[in-house]
Amino acid sequence: MGDDETYIRRAIDLARLARERGNHPFGAVLVADGQIVLEAENSVVTDNNPTHHAEMNLVELAWKTLRIEVIRRTTLYTSTEPCLMCTGAIFWSGIRRVVYSFPADELGQLANDKFCGPCRQLFDRAEQTTDVVGPVLPELGREVHLGFWVSP
Repeated sequence: MGDDETYIRRAIDLARLARERGNHPFGAVLVADGQIVLEAENSVVTDNNPTHHAEMNLVELAWKTLRIEVIRRTTLYTSTEPCLMCTGAIFWSGIRRVVYSFPADELGQLANDKFCGPCRQLFDRAEQTTDVVGPVLPELGREVHLGFWVSP
């Protein structure tokens, strides 16, 4: 199993934990120099804040605890492809590599959400390159969402 798969599995584990805590099933891991340096999960419900996605929480934590030189050489692993808000935060934070499991378009189908879309389209607009890898283990990433998103 490659490093990307190892870290994606951890992000998916965090998504499961978020779901068990009553939040939306998303998790994220920040890796620098082959080591996990930070982890975060979605806390939208428990924090009563719609911006507390796993990636947003991770970016905020990174900026509070890491030097920018470290942030710039990290990879962000996420259980699901970042939304538009999180994509912007990742870009502006200085993180230049993102690896995701479950594609946003497929999440949109599960959740009946038309606002989901590929993060590459937004990253590709910037002059600075952000390397995007994914989907990685998408079936595993999909599992954590099954039964969570119920259409009205």
